[in-house]
Amino acid sequence: MSDSTLKEISKDRILVLDGAMGTEIQKHHLTAADFGGAEYEGCNEHLLLTKPEVIASIHENYLKAGADIIETDTFGSTRIVLAEYGLEDKAFEISRAGAKLAKDLAKKYSTPARPRFVAGSMGPTTKSYFITRNVSFEQLVESFEEQARGLLEGGADLLLVETCQDTINIKASLSGIEEAFASMGRRAPVSVSVTIEPMGSMLAGQNIESLCYSLQQRDLFSVGLNCATGPDFMTDHVRTLADICRFAVSCVPNAGLPDEEGRYNETPEMIAKKLERFVDHGWINVLGGCCGTTPEHIRLMAQMAAEKKPRAGRAPYRCVFSGIEPLTPSEDTRPLVVGERTNVIGSRKFKDMIVRGEVEEASEIARRQVRGGAHIIDVCLANPDRNELADMEAFLDFVTRKVKVPLMIDSTDSAVMEAALKKCMGRAVINSINLEDGEERFTKVVPLLKDYGAAVVVGCIDENKEQGMAVTRERKLAVAERSLRLLTEKYGLWPEDIIFDPLTFPAATGDKNYIGSARETIEGVRLIKQAMPRVKTILGVSNVSFGLPEAGREVLNSVFLHHCVEAGLDMAIVNAEKLARYPSIPDEEKKLADDLLFATQETSQAAVAAFAAHFRNRSVVVKADVRASLPIDDRIARNVLEGSKDGLADDLNALLKEGRTPLDIV
Repeated sequence: MSDSTLKEISKDRILVLDGAMGTEIQKHHLTAADFGGAEYEGCNEHLLLTKPEVIASIHENYLKAGADIIETDTFGSTRIVLAEYGLEDKAFEISRAGAKLAKDLAKKYSTPARPRFVAGSMGPTTKSYFITRNVSFEQLVESFEEQARGLLEGGADLLLVETCQDTINIKASLSGIEEAFASMGRRAPVSVSVTIEPMGSMLAGQNIESLCYSLQQRDLFSVGLNCATGPDFMTDHVRTLADICRFAVSCVPNAGLPDEEGRYNETPEMIAKKLERFVDHGWINVLGGCCGTTPEHIRLMAQMAAEKKPRAGRAPYRCVFSGIEPLTPSEDTRPLVVGERTNVIGSRKFKDMIVRGEVEEASEIARRQVRGGAHIIDVCLANPDRNELADMEAFLDFVTRKVKVPLMIDSTDSAVMEAALKKCMGRAVINSINLEDGEERFTKVVPLLKDYGAAVVVGCIDENKEQGMAVTRERKLAVAERSLRLLTEKYGLWPEDIIFDPLTFPAATGDKNYIGSARETIEGVRLIKQAMPRVKTILGVSNVSFGLPEAGREVLNSVFLHHCVEAGLDMAIVNAEKLARYPSIPDEEKKLADDLLFATQETSQAAVAAFAAHFRNRSVVVKADVRASLPIDDRIARNVLEGSKDGLADDLNALLKEGRTPLDIV
C-alpha cells in the first residue's frame, strides 16, 4: 500500500484502529509454558513464536468488530527490549512474524470496498535518551532499523511509532525507519503517537504543540495521542493538534485511567460517546483504543464513526522553533533575542570555564541569559585548541536540562552539527551555511536539517572573490534570493525553515569598505523582508560596535537594533543581560549613535571621534540582578525549582550562619 492510498482513504472517512493487545492477552490466562518457559513469561512478543494462534484470535476479533487497521504484536520487538529476556537475536524474526500473521488476516477480511491494513507497532523501548540517558542515539537507531525491516518484510502497510515519551527517541526511530527504507528500496507510511501525561506533557517535558513542530519537517501520515488517559484528559491536546498539525490526527485513548485493581472502567458506550465529540468538532482522522479497550469498544467506535466526516485539510507549514517549549516568531515578539554568551569565540569567561572543565557551571550562563530575556540560546564551542565535538556533546548534556528554550547550534563542522542535533529535543537552529564555497555546505547540512528537524541561518555570502561578503543592500538581496531559490527548489526546504543573516560590519574601525555599512544592513533587512516575506532575518548585532568603548557599545548596539527592527528584523544575537533598552537611552546619545551609524565617507571620522569621546571615561552600568534582590529563602527555593546551583553555595552558607537549614524553608 502506498502512502498516497492511505491518505486518500483518510480524506473520505475516519479510519478505525484496533484496541488493546496486552489486556486482551491477559484474558487468555496463559502459563509460563505458553510463553516458552519461565524466563520468557510476560514477553508478549514471544507469543508470536510460541502461541501465534492466541495473537491471531485477538486480531480476528478486532477485524470482526470493524477495525480498518490492526496493530502487530510487536510493541517491544526491538533488540533493546528483547535483551531483557535473552531474545535480542530474535528481534528481526519476531518483528517479521508479527507483521506476517497480521497481514494474512487483514487480507482475509479485506474487500475491494473495505481494504484492511496492518500497522507495524513500534514501542518506545524500555530506555530513554533524554529521561534516563541509559541508551545512545546510535543504539536506538540500530534497534529501530532492525525492527522496521522485519515489519516491512512481514508485510506491514504502515509503521506506527507509538506510546512515545521522549522526542529524541522518536527522532531516533524515524532515522532507523529511514535506514530500513533505504536498505529495502521501498517506503511505507509512518505515524507517530505520543503519550501525554495528566500534567500536560510527555515525561521528557514537551507538550503536544512543541512535539508537533519538532516533527513538521517529516513526511508523516499522522501524529496523535495514545495511552495514558481516557478521552477526557486528551481534549485540549487533541484540539491543539487538530489546529496546528500538517498531518492526519489520531486519537487512541485508554478505557479511562486504571483503578487500584488495575481495571479500566470506561465502557464501550462511554468511550464512543466521548470520542464522538472529537469527531463532531472535526478534529479526527484516525480513532482507536489503547489499554483496556476491547473488540466491543472498537465495534461501537466504528459504528459511531461510519457516517461521520474526517478532519478536513491540513495546517500550513509554520516557522516555529522549540526546545522543551515552542517559540513562534511573530510581529508581537520581534525581535527574538538570541543569547550570545555561551560562545567560546565571543565570551572569554565562557571559554575559560570550558577549558577548565567547568561544564556544568558554564551551562548556568545559558540559564542567566534566559533570565535576562533570551528566547533562544546560541551555543558555540569552536575552540581551535580543543576538540569541538567533545566539548559540544558535554555542554549539551547539561544545557538541555537547564533551559527550556530552543538552541542555536553555531558551528561550521557538519559532524558537530549532527552530534548536537541528536541531543536537541525540539526544533533547533543551525548557524550557519552560505555559498562561499558554492553549494558544498548546502549539500552537507540540508540533509541534517531534514533528518533532525531544524531551521537554518543562511549568511549573505557567496563565492565572488572580490565581494563575497555582501556589503551593499543590493548584494545582500541578490545573494539571499539566489540562496532561497536553491534551498527551496533544489534542496527541498520550506521558506519557513530559512533565516537570512544580511551581515553586520563594524561601523567605527575606519575601514573605508565598511563606512555606511550599517545603513546598508538596515536597508538590506528591509529589502529581504519585502521580497521574501516567508523567511526570517537575523543579525549578530554586537559586530556593529566593535572597537568602541565598552560603555558605548551597548548603546550603539541598542540604537542599531532599533533601526533594524523597524526595517523588519526578526531575530537578534545579543548579550541578553546587557542590552540597553532603547527608550531609556538619552536623546543626546541616540543622536551620537545615529551620526555614527549613518555616517558617510566625509562625516565618519568625526562621528566616531565624538561617540568615543563621549563614552571613553564612562563606566559600564551593570544590570541589576533581580535574583540577588530576592530574600534568601526565595533564592534558595528558586534554585531548587530550577535545578540550578547558581549562587546556591553562598546562599546555603548564609542560611547556616543565620542558624537555619534548608528544612526551615520547607
